[in-house]
Amino acid sequence: MAQPHPDDELNPTVTEGYKVGQAKTVQELANLDKEDESLQRWKASLGIGASGSGGGAKKVVLKTLFLTSPTRQQGDVVLDLTQKPDELARLKKEPITIKEGVDYSVGISFTVEGEIVSGLRYIQVVKRAGITVDRGEHMLGSYGPQDQPYIKIFASEESPSGMLARSGSYNVRSRVIDDDGAVWLDVEWGFKLGKEW
Repeated sequence: MAQPHPDDELNPTVTEGYKVGQAKTVQELANLDKEDESLQRWKASLGIGASGSGGGAKKVVLKTLFLTSPTRQQGDVVLDLTQKPDELARLKKEPITIKEGVDYSVGISFTVEGEIVSGLRYIQVVKRAGITVDRGEHMLGSYGPQDQPYIKIFASEESPSGMLARSGSYNVRSRVIDDDGAVWLDVEWGFKLGKEW
């Protein structure tokens, strides 16, 4: 896990006065307030059982980054984040095509292993010709360990349109980071705009 550079535009924003709480293991959380039935049901919904199913080191495993749009007949555009580093590097060299002037959403799927991860955020910076044209930061939240992937889809946005927007390609850098500053994903990919998907 890489540590972010202090002046990196991919660092998460900091809320003044916010302090990260003391980390607790899944077992410690499972044993809290055992007599409170509704709290136990809530903890079970988070994957925190009386058996304390956690254990091992905290790990976030990114599965996919995807673009979804009601205008795309062929389904989502999916980037497989489980590939080897040299295959991931191709994502930047071989840009995907996004149809100009349509609404689309970016989504991400991931699993959590070992212990609870808190304050997970997705940060994305889009550049064209080396100049930042967009930056987005989305709070994913806190998650307990589970085998089934969590899926998060961000708010819809409209892709640029026009001949100027279609000329050239865009470079995107996506990062997933938690409250402890652990970087779970730092990947570059590219897209270009076209008249069709």
